[in-house]
Formats: sequence, structure tokens, C-alpha cells
Amino acid sequence: MRKVAIVGAGMTKFVRRALETPKELAHQAARAALDSCKLNINDIDCVVHGTAPDAFDGVHMKGEYLSDASGGYRKPYMRSYVGGGTGVFAPIHGWYHIASGMFDSCLVVCEEKMSPCQPHPQSAFISIFDHTTERPLGPNLIWIFALEMNRYITTHGISLEEVAAVAVKNKKNAMGNPYAMLGEDLTVKQILASEVLAWPVHRLMVSPVTDGASAVVLMSEEKAKKLTKKPVWIDGVGWSLDSAYWTNRDLYYPRYVEAAAKMAYKMAGIIEPRKEINIAEPYDPFAYKELHHLEGLQLCKKGEAAKMTASGVTQRNGDLPVCPSGGLLGVGNPIAAAGLMKICDLFWQLRHEATGHQVPGNPKRAVAQAWGDLMQVGTVVTLKVD
Repeated sequence: MRKVAIVGAGMTKFVRRALETPKELAHQAARAALDSCKLNINDIDCVVHGTAPDAFDGVHMKGEYLSDASGGYRKPYMRSYVGGGTGVFAPIHGWYHIASGMFDSCLVVCEEKMSPCQPHPQSAFISIFDHTTERPLGPNLIWIFALEMNRYITTHGISLEEVAAVAVKNKKNAMGNPYAMLGEDLTVKQILASEVLAWPVHRLMVSPVTDGASAVVLMSEEKAKKLTKKPVWIDGVGWSLDSAYWTNRDLYYPRYVEAAAKMAYKMAGIIEPRKEINIAEPYDPFAYKELHHLEGLQLCKKGEAAKMTASGVTQRNGDLPVCPSGGLLGVGNPIAAAGLMKICDLFWQLRHEATGHQVPGNPKRAVAQAWGDLMQVGTVVTLKVD
């Protein structure tokens, strides 16, 4: 397979938007990514688009609706969707297009406009549960995640203060990110004083409804080296799909993340992730999920992520910066675009272009991870620079 590089990235600011349509958001991110590497759409061979449920926008066949805005007019075009995992799954699709030799360049665009979904985007999820065994319970994602969080923290003896520390870190990191919606200098006490949505989940431990789009430009090794002196290589990709029946699994550990990570690490030749990875962007729509996913990514042992956070290891200036972008807790969470936001930020971090929130030192390798559907999808991409 051919080597594949990211050569450009672009984003909209993540925020609730009353005026811009989904098409306009997708176009803004695509245009920004192309401009960042001085290309235009005629230089692109194919387009991959990622977007989550059509119900968010109330537009049937949303992939077709967004195709022209994301640059897919009269080009090979593909839409992918695995819920929150989409933002990392879409660039994996783009990677395959180029690594296989089918194309030399690919524009990957992920967009989500959640705010128009009324009365709340949660209402779009009710129909995804099993109609016989689960839907009669009237589930929503908040209380399912509350069950998972409770199982996780109870199993390992993790305190709510230790979970709240993740939200404090990520919101503070976001203060330096120009694309972020939720940058704020808070304390653990303030996080725990916020409203309890479903115990033990507090409002400030959750990423809120957000609109936004992200995009990256992928190229083959030959083309990338002609275009830039600073390509960022995608050297490992992985994905995993666990059972949709969350009631049948022990929720204390995300085995789907471990499987996806091991697949990506094997491809990248990573043997000791904790020693070889310099920056991590795990998926953090809830504060406990950063801890949960760090363990699934094999960046610490089971139950040790909270201690690693408390010791300062995961701070932006720590030994392993985690979510230096601010993550979803700090930047916002337009579901399908969120994972690609993380890849955009790692691209800038590895090129020393993360204005206002650059990690110190000389990072060479990073990992991005996203998670979606009914706590069942793991998607992982590893990145490196020469």
C-alpha cells in the first residue's frame, strides 16, 4: 500500500449557528482546508463526506444533499456514518482510496448541524434502540452514559472530583483554541456544582449541542512531497464494531477501542504506545470518556487514567498531552465533525502550527480516536512526522 499524508486542514468555529446552512458549513471547512495547502477543487480526485443521522438536519439523503458543498460535484463521492466515530472513520475511508492506488488526492469533509433538531437532538436517537427489549424503557443517551460512568468509576474507585478534573483541563485548554466554543477557566468545585442530568453526570461534564465542520486534504506520498516540506503521515488506521446490545456488555472497559487501537498500532509498528505516542486526542463527549478511552487506547493500565490525569501527565505541558485542543468538552461536539476536529488539531500540533495552544517540545507521533453509535464503535488513526 502507498503512504498517505495529510497536507491541509480547515475548520469552522464550533458554535450554535442560526444562519448558516449545513451546506455552508461544509463548504467553509472544505474551502479552508484547500486554501491551507494552496489547492483548489480541481486538484482533488475524490471526496469523502462524514455526517451523522439525517434526523439532525431533517434532510433525507443528507449525503447527497451535501455532496456539492463538500466538493463532490462530478467527482467520485462517498458518505460514511458511524455516529460519533464518523470523524475518524471518514479519513480512514480517504486513506484507503489513496493507499489502494485508486486516487492520488482526497478531500475529507465532516459536518454536523445539530441545533435545529427540536426539541433536542436526543429525540433523534430514541429510534435507534431495539424496538422490543430497549425502546420501551424510554432510553436517552445521557442516562445510558450515566450507567456506564457509574460502572466505570465504581469498578476502579474513581471519585467524581477525579472525573471533573478532565473537564477543568479540557475547558482550560480550549481557551487558546480559536475554533473553540467552551473555553473557560473553571474549578472542580464549579464542575460538581453544575446541574446533575442523570447521576453521576453533571452538566459541565458533558459536551453540549454544537454546529460545525472540519476538513482535511489527503495525498499520496509522491504528490505530498512535491506540495509541502511538512507532510503529516497517516501511518496506522483501525476500527472495531462491538455488539449493539449495550445491556449485554460489561461497561467498565471499552474493548472496541482496544481492538481498533491494536489494529492501528500494528499497522504503524507501534509496540509500546505509552512510550511512542507524544500527543493523544481521545473522544471526550463526557468527562469520564477521556479516562475510559485512554485505557482502551493502551496509554495506561485499566483504572489508572484518573491517577495519570491527577498527576499532571495529561496537561498540555505534561509528559503525554491529552486533548490539548480542548477536546469536545472545550471545543464543542458537532458529532460527525468532532473526530475530524481532533485530526485537524493533531495535524497542526505536529507541524507546530497550533496557534495559541501548541504543545511544547518536538512531538513526532500522535493518536486520534472517536467513538459512536450505542457505545460500540471504535475508530483510531495514528499520525507521525519525519
